[in-house]
Amino acid sequence: MARIFDVVQHPNEMVDEIVHRFPESGPGSFRLGSQVIVREFQTAVFYRDGVALDTFGPGRHTIVTANIPLLIEKLDNLFNEQTPFPAEVYFVSRREFVDQKWGTPQPIIVRNPNMGLGVALLQGFGTYSFQVEDPQQFVNQVVGAQGIFRTSEIESRLKAMLLSRLQDLLGETAATNSVPELISLTDELGAGVRARTLDDFKALGVTLKSFYMENLKPSSKSAEELRAMGMLDMRTYTQLQAADALRDAAQNPSGGAGLTAGIGAGLGVGNVLSESLRGMTGEGGAAAGAGAPPGGAPGGGMPDVMTPAEAATVLRVSEEDVVAAIEAGDLKARKIGNAYRISRAAVEDFLKG
Repeated sequence: MARIFDVVQHPNEMVDEIVHRFPESGPGSFRLGSQVIVREFQTAVFYRDGVALDTFGPGRHTIVTANIPLLIEKLDNLFNEQTPFPAEVYFVSRREFVDQKWGTPQPIIVRNPNMGLGVALLQGFGTYSFQVEDPQQFVNQVVGAQGIFRTSEIESRLKAMLLSRLQDLLGETAATNSVPELISLTDELGAGVRARTLDDFKALGVTLKSFYMENLKPSSKSAEELRAMGMLDMRTYTQLQAADALRDAAQNPSGGAGLTAGIGAGLGVGNVLSESLRGMTGEGGAAAGAGAPPGGAPGGGMPDVMTPAEAATVLRVSEEDVVAAIEAGDLKARKIGNAYRISRAAVEDFLKG
C-alpha cells in the first residue's frame, strides 16, 4: 500500500535542480486535509496517470475539493472525503538559471568576399539564462516521469538551438558586413539570437531570459586542421605551412598557431592566399613569369641560388621572415660577407619540413 502523505513539500533551494518529483518514484497517496507547501520560487503540479491536473503557486495550501477539481473529476466515483487518492506532485523551480555557458565547438563558416579565401572561420562563447515559463508544458515536453531533472540534462539541447540560430544569423549578417564589422556587433548579434530562439524555447515551456556574446573572434585552426575540413587545396596548404614555419621562427619560438591564426578572419595571410587563389583560377601565370628574379629558371621557376628577398618572393613572405628563419637554423643558407645566399635545394628541404 502506498504511503499516505499529510505534508507535501520540497524544502530545497533547487540551485541546479529544475524539477523534483514527489515522491521520486511511484505514486504517493494523499487525502483531503493534506498540506502542500510551495516555496516562493516554486510551482507544484499534481499529476495522475501521466496527465497534468491541478497547479499550486507559492504558499501553504490545504487540499480540499475546491482546489483540486480536475483531480477529483478524474477520480470520479472512486473518491470520497475519507479515501486516500494516488497522485504525483512535481515541484518546478521558477527561478532564473543564470550564467549558463555556451561556446562554438567548431568554427562557424561565413562568407568573407574579397579577402583571403573568401570565407571566414569564427568562434565565440558567452553566457545565457533561462526560466521555466509553463511548468506543465515543461514537465510534459521535457521531464516525463523522471524523479529529478537538473540543468545539466537540458543544456546540450538548449545550446544546440542557440548555436543553430547564431549560425543562421552570422551567415545573414556577413552578407552586408565585413568580418571586422561582425566582430564589433556582439551586442546586436546577441539580441538577434535571443529574438530568434524565443519560439524554440517557448515550445518547451521555457523562456530565454538573456543571451550574451562575450567574445567573437577568428578561429585559430592550423593549416592541417583547415585542410582536414576540406577548406584548403594542396598548394594553399603547402604555402600556409611554410608561412607558419617562418613566422614561428621569427616571432614565436615557443610555438603557436602562426600565420594561419589569421585565416579565421581571412586576414594576415596576404600574398600567400591571393597568389594561391589566382593560381587556382588560372590567373597570374604571366604575372608570375614577369616577376621572376634575374637569373631565375626558364618559365618563372625557382632560381638555383637566391637572395633572401628572392626566397621571400618564392615563399610569399617578407624578407625579414626569411632572414629570421635562417638565423634560427630552420632554413639553410651560406653567408658571404654580410649577405646570405640560399640554394633551391635548401628551400625545397625547408618546405618538406
